[in-house]
Amino acid sequence: MYRTNRLKARLAAGERLFGAWVGSGAVANAEIMAHVGFDFLVIDQEHGAGELSDAVAALRAAEAGGTPCIVRAPWNDPIWLKRALDAGADSLMIPSIEHGDAAVAAVRACRYPPEGTRGYAASVVRASTFGLEPGYVQKANANLLLVLQIESAAAVEQAAAICALEGVDVAFIGVNDLAGSIGRLEQLDHPDVRALVRRAEEVILASGKPMGTVPNAGASWRELFERGYRMVAGPHDLALLRDAARLAVQDYAGFRDGTDSAGQAPPASSRSY
Repeated sequence: MYRTNRLKARLAAGERLFGAWVGSGAVANAEIMAHVGFDFLVIDQEHGAGELSDAVAALRAAEAGGTPCIVRAPWNDPIWLKRALDAGADSLMIPSIEHGDAAVAAVRACRYPPEGTRGYAASVVRASTFGLEPGYVQKANANLLLVLQIESAAAVEQAAAICALEGVDVAFIGVNDLAGSIGRLEQLDHPDVRALVRRAEEVILASGKPMGTVPNAGASWRELFERGYRMVAGPHDLALLRDAARLAVQDYAGFRDGTDSAGQAPPASSRSY
């Protein structure tokens, strides 16, 4: 359903945004997390479970909770991007943008002519409230928030060209893939990885475009905001479930084995709901 893009407006106002990932494909998870108070949710269709229809259901659930969403595409695919936009996504994240030409292709795929090549079905799609939003075609290009991911050493070298492109709203550093591109996958605190991340940060900050990433071994969300990031996507719904479940089992194991502190109330994670 059409609505003014609050994330884009808040970034334009200079705000910092803290969000979370929904990668499970579970609509209930999106609905729950939308009521918690995050600034945004990322509905992950790159590594996350589910199809585009699941992402649309998650969008509906999150919108009911008042939390805007970014939908992460599986790839820089103009056909998928067109379908996601028609389905009502007004904020998109596209992975693995390696150079300026790829950024141009992404921007053009997401915009109506003459600024792009997005196909027309505005009279009937969910994005235009099924044709009920006056002037949707004239509003859509300006309303879109486009987040492009810089995720390799080669992309860092092209980051200035990527950020210079009109229509790129946020440059988002994918730290683990960045590390993997120099043979340091999961070694996020390695000096070579940190140096590459710092180089990406310098280029993006110099461009004036908002910068995003995830908390990692090199920095907490607090440190990232202090370093100039404006968008940080933190907790993941599956990790939150995993950690809460593991804690509940550990609590019980302490009781079973007699190693817990007698007389203490159980932690909130193990109380009845």
